[in-house]
Amino acid sequence: MKNIVMGVDIGGSHITALLIDIDKKEEIQGSWSRENLDSNASADRIIDAWAATIEKSIRSYQLFPARINIAMPGPMDYQKGICKIKGQGKYEALYGLNIKNMLAIRLGLSSSDINFVNDAASFLKGELFKGSLNNVSQAIGLTLGTGLGTAHTENGCVKDTDLWKMPFLKGVAEDYISTRWFIKRFHEMTGIKVMDVKDLVDNHKGSPYFNAVFLEFSVNLAKFLYKFIRIKMPLAVVIGGNIANAEEFFLENTRRFLASKMGYSFPVEKSLLGEKATLLGAGASI
Repeated sequence: MKNIVMGVDIGGSHITALLIDIDKKEEIQGSWSRENLDSNASADRIIDAWAATIEKSIRSYQLFPARINIAMPGPMDYQKGICKIKGQGKYEALYGLNIKNMLAIRLGLSSSDINFVNDAASFLKGELFKGSLNNVSQAIGLTLGTGLGTAHTENGCVKDTDLWKMPFLKGVAEDYISTRWFIKRFHEMTGIKVMDVKDLVDNHKGSPYFNAVFLEFSVNLAKFLYKFIRIKMPLAVVIGGNIANAEEFFLENTRRFLASKMGYSFPVEKSLLGEKATLLGAGASI
């Protein structure tokens, strides 16, 4: 069935797989499979974990998808399937490897059955496909998580903007807009080590340092968005990723700081679909 495809979302700490009916723009109920993973494990263990999650989703429907499209953060040679992630605290063991071929062998498939696509572009495509930006023609999208993903629309297509490495403050944008910034900054303020933003929210919400770190993040995000908007001139922004789940602590302040720089209120929306946006966007990719 050519209309049934698999969308896969690979992040710094998880993998999610979902079968999708592209004609209906709907997920296949019961095919959702999500697992946490150690992105600092060996290459073989990472590939095995990916394959196990994909196989679990396939077994749920008893029908093999026409293709498997995998949304993955960069840098990467997406066409060849060669991982180029290095120095980002994740997937170091995969650097320089053809993970497309490795995964195909592990699944018993031809490498032509598997496509790797950019995760931020997939996220924005999903939101345009069936999400909060359904009627917007010019937009930019951010995935806020272990790293920073950026994408934009151009001539009706969605493309990776690759602004994670844009010079920003005393480093690059991802140094200030990512989970690792929260971990580093909260430790600098308090001497306390948190695992991620969820840990920060669950165990430190309401403390003075909690409020301070989110306020600083709001300012940094607004400054970055201002630069991004000036480059691509979109009509709206959509934000997703794990950090977006903590929107109540930063999004209104981000909008306010951005409006003060723009001189008017600019639409900054949180994803309606969440992780499903990336899965739908990946599945819809050719």
